[in-house]
Amino acid sequence: MRFVSYNIQYGTGKDGRVDLPRIAAEVGPEPDVIALQEVERYFSASGMTDQVAEIAALFPQYRWVYGPGVDLDASLRGGDGRLISRRRQFGNMLLSRTPILSSRNHLLPKRDLGRVLSLQRAALECVIATPKEPIRVYCLHLAHASAEERLLQIARLLELLREAPEAGGVWSGDADGMKWSLDASPPPMPRPAVILGDFNLAPDSAEYALLTGAEADLSDAWLAAGNDPAEGATCNEDEGPVRIDYGFLTPELAGRVRGMRVDRAAQGSDHQPLHLEIEL
Repeated sequence: MRFVSYNIQYGTGKDGRVDLPRIAAEVGPEPDVIALQEVERYFSASGMTDQVAEIAALFPQYRWVYGPGVDLDASLRGGDGRLISRRRQFGNMLLSRTPILSSRNHLLPKRDLGRVLSLQRAALECVIATPKEPIRVYCLHLAHASAEERLLQIARLLELLREAPEAGGVWSGDADGMKWSLDASPPPMPRPAVILGDFNLAPDSAEYALLTGAEADLSDAWLAAGNDPAEGATCNEDEGPVRIDYGFLTPELAGRVRGMRVDRAAQGSDHQPLHLEIEL
């Protein structure tokens, strides 16, 4: 299966234009699963549009789920005085060719950093059907301004990865004769997981060490694909190109990576999209 992870910066390209069709063209028609970060609804900077609806329309053959971190009131009154209820949101979106059997949106720890911008971050968890067995796919975006905040968020993420299979699916149990069993069987919560997103950390950081340490037991897909550890930059920071977008894998999937690359030609965001192929 082919995966793409892309922080789209609400569709704002290197030329300063908001252009979601450009994002869709750069993602391309090949991926089976698309993990997008910085997708928003009803912000002035992106034209007060519903980007979730616009992206869904650009990928009509995909199922999708959206998980906001930031969720604010954006309701208004129409010309006739009628209330229009809507939410100003900023978060992650996952699209899949195969069924998204269930999803949960996990809010991650946040700290008030005073005058420094700090946003509520989230990890969108989806259980996705594959040709052989279901897997979990996480689409997330960690804090940009605080290593301390990221460490807390990673600790929570690792808890979620460990606890989810034992907790079971979003509903579980023998529900024969009850409404829960009328439409479908209890959904699974499998162990194999792919974690995709903008982690806002460098490979030489304490946060990366926590993610790849013995307790976490996660593999960096970039390295599992046989790539050069010094390459793979996905964003230009003040200090130069850095690798801050990743795919991590649980042990069941680490040996199934068939390739991973960075699309260095993409112009639709301040990040470059990641393409990952896993044998499933």
